[in-house]
Amino acid sequence: MATPHAVSALRAAARPLTGGERDYDALLDLVGDARFVLLGEATHGTHEFYEERARITRRLIEDKGFHAVAVEADWPDAYRVNRYVRGRGEDRNADEALSGFKRFPNWMWRNTDVAAFVQWLRHHNMGAAGRQAGFYGLDLYSMFTSIEEVLRYLDQVDPNAARQARERYACFDHYHEDSQHYGYTASLDLSASCEQGVLEQLQQLQQRAADYMYRDGDEEAFFYAQQNARLVKNAEEYYRTMFRGRVSSWNLRDSHMAETLDALAKHLSTDDQPAKIVVWEHNSHIGDARATEMGEMGEWNVGELARKEYDGQTRLIGFSTYDGFVTAASEWDAPAEHKRVRPGMPGSYEELLHETGIPRFMLPLRDGGNRIRDTMLERKLERAIGVIYQPRTERHSHYFAAELARQFDAVIHIDHTTAVRPLDPGGGWHAEEPPETYPTGF
Repeated sequence: MATPHAVSALRAAARPLTGGERDYDALLDLVGDARFVLLGEATHGTHEFYEERARITRRLIEDKGFHAVAVEADWPDAYRVNRYVRGRGEDRNADEALSGFKRFPNWMWRNTDVAAFVQWLRHHNMGAAGRQAGFYGLDLYSMFTSIEEVLRYLDQVDPNAARQARERYACFDHYHEDSQHYGYTASLDLSASCEQGVLEQLQQLQQRAADYMYRDGDEEAFFYAQQNARLVKNAEEYYRTMFRGRVSSWNLRDSHMAETLDALAKHLSTDDQPAKIVVWEHNSHIGDARATEMGEMGEWNVGELARKEYDGQTRLIGFSTYDGFVTAASEWDAPAEHKRVRPGMPGSYEELLHETGIPRFMLPLRDGGNRIRDTMLERKLERAIGVIYQPRTERHSHYFAAELARQFDAVIHIDHTTAVRPLDPGGGWHAEEPPETYPTGF
């Protein structure tokens, strides 16, 4: 437990969040002229994290002129949303625009908070006098969908190249769109790797960039296709290596997301206006990995890579909660459940922030004073809940050691949180999960 002096110092430095319009003035001051603001989340299923990220992002777009939101989601599914918020495509509302998110865990993006933000972004763009703000995905799980999108583009601009691409991508045909099956058989040399074909396809697309954009006159369509081809190349490597160990596959995935963020920054920049991008991802991706025990094991992440690539132009904002409820599954590919979140463990940052007694607040960590910085540099446990939550093995499954003041530039703590509401809730979501004291025989 922290000393009373340390808790008093944290309480004095905390900026309470009341729901008012000026809540995030201090955060915008911290952002300053930074071009990249990475907003985290301690879980993938907490309503307040989505709600507050949306509030911050609205201010960054309106007050700081940010050009895009890049999220921990698949490129083609998010790009459909991008078309909708820019007034393109055929979707009639946010629900339809988000309907591309079908695979587990679809509640991450098909939920009421994201739908509300997407609708706001479209409304903002329709009234914008200058540049519109886009919505993009950074992740790489959409290998087969991205293959279809590359072929669809080539069918329109170069049918001969489309036939060559089909021959290259035919290597994946007998896996029936099962990426993990491909990765397993290729990693054990039970089948031929598709590595060379996907690399050749990306290279050919890049070599013909000028020709395709001249024929089609649509630079945006080419960029979308090129990113899909790059995703296929990186996803093929990711699935081929995922059975070799966590560190190698984690690093490949986060390298891809950082690479996509960099490609977006270049694409959206103009001669007189460098792109400014907000990122929504889990704390484990946006908090500097060098400040965590995962970093000590050789992992890197988007936050670390962004800080290195854009030194001084990046702000990393973490989120935390002490207890409440969360939308999560009990195992991979299982239905979403409405789960109770246990109180933060003794000796954790969650417990320390809870001891301030402030229900919601932002704590600056860059210039918080010596006492604050010393307290938040102490190595403590930190909780991470992804799409799976296993409270019975919580210490082993969901906690790691970290130094918060090195990991983030600020942290937003919401002491008691509620579950994000899926747009497609199953029968198991509506009922609250019973406490663990509930008789196991029932």
